[in-house]
Amino acid sequence: MKTSVILTLIGPDRPGLVSKVAARAREAGGNWLESRMAQLAGQFAGVVMLEADTAGVDALETAMRELEGEGLQIHIQRGDDLPVPEPVPAQHKVLLDLMGHDRPGIVQDITAVLSRHGVGVENLDTAVEPGSMTGEPMFRARARIGVPEGVDLDTLQDDLEALANELMVDLDLHDPQSEAPEKA
Repeated sequence: MKTSVILTLIGPDRPGLVSKVAARAREAGGNWLESRMAQLAGQFAGVVMLEADTAGVDALETAMRELEGEGLQIHIQRGDDLPVPEPVPAQHKVLLDLMGHDRPGIVQDITAVLSRHGVGVENLDTAVEPGSMTGEPMFRARARIGVPEGVDLDTLQDDLEALANELMVDLDLHDPQSEAPEKA
């Protein structure tokens, strides 16, 4: 029988870090199933789902905890300890792109509109970059959102357009199921 293990790692980034984690998992009998990893401000953060024979899970956890001696913060949770997730209603996947002058609160403002519509953020990448013409700080965001069936995309679009106008940002929704992106 197999047991899944969710491993969360945070620590200073360095070359070979993911390779070291993967080797440690493999040596301890773990199979790497899924992961999400990022580097930001010199720090590495990752979430990894491993799987191992139930009899070998303790050894896998011990091997992963040894990485704490190398400056990583490790959190481990067994899959059977996780709460059973509620069924997720069918969702329409949409991409959201935003660009505008940086200011505090942009993420909160956008996600508040999404939340009011019952829309979940599945993935969010943000950055502040110098503007191409002025060099002023420009905030960029790209999100993959899950719009539940029954949510009117036109109403969501209208609410996002109103906010984009208020914030003076460019906001585009891209429906991967249709070719033409909509501009807000």
